[in-house]
Amino acid sequence: MRETAKSDAFAEDRQEEWIVGRNAVAEALHAGRAIDRLLVAKGDRNGRILPLVAQCRERGIPIKETDARRLDELCGTNHQGIAAVAACKAYATVEDILALAAERGEPPFVILCDELEDPHNLGAILRTAEAAGAHGVIIPKRRSVGLTGAVYKASAGAVEYVPVARVTNLTDTIRDLKKLGLWIYGLDMDGENWCQTNLTGAVGVVVGSEGHGIGRLVREQCDGVLSLPMKGQINSLNASVATGIVLYEIARQRDGLKAH
Repeated sequence: MRETAKSDAFAEDRQEEWIVGRNAVAEALHAGRAIDRLLVAKGDRNGRILPLVAQCRERGIPIKETDARRLDELCGTNHQGIAAVAACKAYATVEDILALAAERGEPPFVILCDELEDPHNLGAILRTAEAAGAHGVIIPKRRSVGLTGAVYKASAGAVEYVPVARVTNLTDTIRDLKKLGLWIYGLDMDGENWCQTNLTGAVGVVVGSEGHGIGRLVREQCDGVLSLPMKGQINSLNASVATGIVLYEIARQRDGLKAH
């Protein structure tokens, strides 16, 4: 089973759009192409690679050192020690998301993903966010899945309609959103009842990673924590499922407010 899972992960990686080699990466950066992440062979400090790494670092593009053999497996043997994965869509900014809310004449409604790593979960959240009328999704640059091909596929194309912003520090972003009047709620097992909270105003929902939930520093910045009742033997739901339930509760409350 482990080998099968590993093979599936490799197959998924190969579905990405790879930009391979020094010249190709340089041209992509020069053209302003949206890059999800940069992979560099460990120990390769070729003079032509260092400026490319510096450019990516300056633009906040995640950089990962990996074994040269791993690069061979992912994108062939002509990578010259460097390869980039193109994002399936250009990232937005938090300001873009807030501007969309203002354009619609609605209080901001955003989802913040704290180190969510499964592309299928992020894709499913984007799909539900679009359907529920959310204005955008915010993810951290580090230790989080980006806008990969697998995310695009899992979102059923919702990536085209939901702005996704990638930020350096999620905790700082939450602080900034709170200053703008948003109430931020984390999703966890030991919070208040999800459907007894007023979610009609400017609101942000934080969903944690699949394995560890919301990080301590992020949780401390939340105005409250929401929980779903668990009546069976299983004590938690898949991240995207739990998020979807809460997003539709927000949509229900907001629609009810409009009706009045």
